[in-house]
Amino acid sequence: MPEQPEPGVNSTGAGRPRLPAAIWVLGFVSMLMDISSEMIHALLPVYLTVGLGATALAVGVIEGIAEATASITKVFSGALSDRIGRRKELAALGYGLAAITKPVFPLAPSIGWLVAARFVDRVGKGIRGAPRDALVADLAPAELRGAAFGLRQSLDTVGAFLGPLAAIGLMWLFANDFQSVFWVAVLPAFLAFALILFAVREPVRPAGLRRVRNPLSREELRLLGAGFWWVVAVAAVFTLARFSEAFLILRAGDAGLPIALAPLVLVGMNAVYAGSVWPVGIVSDRVGRTGLMAIGLVFLILADLFLAFSGGLAGVAAGVLLWGLHMGFTQGLLSTLVAEAVPAELRGTAFGVFNLVTGAALLCSSVIAGALWDGVGPSFTFLGGAAFASLALLGLWRLPGRGGRGRAGAGGGQADAG
Repeated sequence: MPEQPEPGVNSTGAGRPRLPAAIWVLGFVSMLMDISSEMIHALLPVYLTVGLGATALAVGVIEGIAEATASITKVFSGALSDRIGRRKELAALGYGLAAITKPVFPLAPSIGWLVAARFVDRVGKGIRGAPRDALVADLAPAELRGAAFGLRQSLDTVGAFLGPLAAIGLMWLFANDFQSVFWVAVLPAFLAFALILFAVREPVRPAGLRRVRNPLSREELRLLGAGFWWVVAVAAVFTLARFSEAFLILRAGDAGLPIALAPLVLVGMNAVYAGSVWPVGIVSDRVGRTGLMAIGLVFLILADLFLAFSGGLAGVAAGVLLWGLHMGFTQGLLSTLVAEAVPAELRGTAFGVFNLVTGAALLCSSVIAGALWDGVGPSFTFLGGAAFASLALLGLWRLPGRGGRGRAGAGGGQADAG
């Protein structure tokens, strides 16, 4: 009897699986919310310091607390999605919280209101992150999982560079009126919330899939498996190598880039990132994940060497573009490796733990990068990054399933997800 497609899996006329429409919708949801958030966040530091008189220290504290909150929240939201056996409601709640904070930014009469809005916005990000990634894994056919994560990350990254560009254009159009730009940013946020609420249908949970009572218990965490923990360890070392992109902007400034053109650094980096991450995901479904991950780490090492030793803007530009290419070769694949390493019923917990560890590593990496920059010079910041990338490259050879094609994982795959 011919095999029928699983619920939620679209097939072409020739019987080949293709990405479900819900994956595309989730990608556009991410893109719209990123456009909204980046329009605000690109201007928020200047608005806080110039418009409301906040100090640079206050801005740093606000951002640090906000990002730490998001990382911690992801663990609990991911675990809760495993416990209740549903992802969409939590993801929609996270996007909804982020959307309702957006009108606060143009209306806020004081710094306190902005701090509260930023805090709730990051709580929303934390709530939606792990359940959304688990939902992508649940929806995607196992043989197209790399393409699914690549597509979502690509659209998310498109939003990351369209948002600042829109902010620049609107600031010119509205004669530097922050509040008017903030009001425009409200629109894509509520559109993102409406899309996930009404255009995404969660797949039916398979009848035989195990119910999880306490996803964060020692017994359940042990069931994540050694392969998952090795992915987390490699990702943590790798994250120590890819510190904040703010250092790319500082390096470009050292090489002579005018301050007014500083946003072009992130625009160029994110354009390369967005353009490469989906094709890399598609290729990984055919040739395997870790070989492409290794190429990505080599690109990062080359980027660091360009940024460490180049004296002019051309060399720094090459380093920035290679940085974007390394992101395209690694970020979607890391999510795919997490999804494939764990049982389907623990995917939310796995993504939550993964995001917490890599979030902490990113904070540490930026502190290390800043200390090297101030202590021994910018070149050593990037040489340190190259050293961490080399260690992560060595760790790839212990990753599960290296060299093979995408697999369903322990109890995973589309059959598990419905």
